[in-house]
Amino acid sequence: MSTLPTRNRQLALHRAGFRSVPEMLDYAARGETGVTFYSARGEVLSALPWQEVRERAHVVARKLIGAGFARGERILVTADTWPGFFDTFFGAQYAGLLPVPVSIPVGIGGKEAYLDQLRRQLAASGAVAAVGLDDLAGFLADAAAEFPAVRLHGGMNAIEALPEKAVDLRPLRPDELCYIQFSSGSTRHPHGVQITQAALMANLAGMVGPAGLDIVEGDRAVSWLPLYHDMGLIGFTFAPLSTQLSIDYLTPRDFARRPMQWLSIISRNRGTVSYSPSFGYDLAVRRGAAQVPADLDLSCWRHAGIGGDMVRAGVLERFAETFEPRGFRRSAFIPSYGMAEVCLAITFSPGGTGVRTDTVDRVALSERQQARPAADPGDSHSARRFVICGKVLPGHQLEVRDEDGRLLPDRAVGRIFVKGPSVMPGYFGEPEASREVLSADGWLDTGDLGYGLDGEIVVTGRAKDLIIVNGRNVWPQDIEWALEARKIVKSGDAAAFSVDTGEGERVVVAVLARVSGEEARVALVREVAGAVREAVVVDCDVVLVPPTMGLPMTSSGKLSRSRTRANYLAGQYEPKPAAA
Repeated sequence: MSTLPTRNRQLALHRAGFRSVPEMLDYAARGETGVTFYSARGEVLSALPWQEVRERAHVVARKLIGAGFARGERILVTADTWPGFFDTFFGAQYAGLLPVPVSIPVGIGGKEAYLDQLRRQLAASGAVAAVGLDDLAGFLADAAAEFPAVRLHGGMNAIEALPEKAVDLRPLRPDELCYIQFSSGSTRHPHGVQITQAALMANLAGMVGPAGLDIVEGDRAVSWLPLYHDMGLIGFTFAPLSTQLSIDYLTPRDFARRPMQWLSIISRNRGTVSYSPSFGYDLAVRRGAAQVPADLDLSCWRHAGIGGDMVRAGVLERFAETFEPRGFRRSAFIPSYGMAEVCLAITFSPGGTGVRTDTVDRVALSERQQARPAADPGDSHSARRFVICGKVLPGHQLEVRDEDGRLLPDRAVGRIFVKGPSVMPGYFGEPEASREVLSADGWLDTGDLGYGLDGEIVVTGRAKDLIIVNGRNVWPQDIEWALEARKIVKSGDAAAFSVDTGEGERVVVAVLARVSGEEARVALVREVAGAVREAVVVDCDVVLVPPTMGLPMTSSGKLSRSRTRANYLAGQYEPKPAAA
């Protein structure tokens, strides 16, 4: 089985400008491009031209309509990277149903944790069906047992068993919702973001146009990103579909096991567009650099995007240094900023400029919330480096405001607000939660902190994660990155947060204890506490977490500090050794 072609020989490139997902697929189906799924060894598992994706979706749509599902009802779909997800998601679009993509079990946490998540998502979405991987049929059945309204559940065989009836399709219209996206940090109290067809089309137009990725004839997308996350689904299903590109897929699990396979697929198929959070680039260096294929050639990669977490300049510099001998150009990096509540993208850095940074004075930043240029940018103790994430998409507005809602000047740190056609109408079935983040005139409080710089945005962190100690602002990333830089922990093995002691905030650092023996554990605690004191000049409590338990992650694979804090307060983590 071979991969699909990069170019359509007879279909002209149509760069966005569609009105709905069904319209996009109808047009792309007239060409030869499509989606190819790869194994961890780089073997082609299946290759589906967009025409076949459309045909399979029509079959599913007729089955769902024939089974009596009403227009606008929700269908929960476990969004693994496989053809069955495409069948169900696009089938729902043609059946007039709203798909609700959700994660598969990731990391360590057990069956009950995943079942609890599914139940909350079923309740929040009001779904009447829950389908997905055959391996998860038991999970879906157990979760659906508490919801009498769920009339269909199980693996794809549950849909395959439905009779295909001769009914007219009823595609979702441009003025309707498209799907419901659970934001990645909302596992405990899930908020279902309402993604409208119109908002998605507006976001795609900005993403693939000159202010975004500037997609051209001959581009090809490669992705390992999870399809239950906005960056995977919109960035690497809908954006390529809206420009009729071919996409090469590797599952997130296979990427984690063999990150070099991601780069090998880019090299082999001459991929030009691929994205990853910073941790993906870091993983490729740490696990893959020693096994670089002799024929690896990354000179084709013109857009290496970064998003989904805090953009880390040091990680990207190491990636560039490692793979420049194999043709990678550091100018290909495109830092960007976005979130599910705005479909996906908010800002893009200009293409061809690579990673640009701004180095500011730590004291002015933490005590006065001012991003004053550092006197000595090379002094990591007195200076803090941030990545500049570019300008807001055309047709959108971005402002940085203080706690009283006043517009702040450049280099003043405040909350980031955005307005425009990509912003969600609200959370599904949650008017109060919607009003908390959306103003009457359409401004969205992103919950992120940052500052303006010559018309561009610099993101400094999440407001809810910010640690305030004795009037000083401390970014948890500074603590975690300091521990990684000193090689005390691996990337993702530490989470910093604060707790209220009744007499003020106390910093706590949860660390995966990859050591054995009491003496080694005591030494680890002492080393962590000393490094935190040196890096950010605060004392902290250190708790050791068994690797078998792990630190909680969001559905998109990002560290969840809020859940780590909740676990700590619930007494799930053991106290530090008494000798520390």
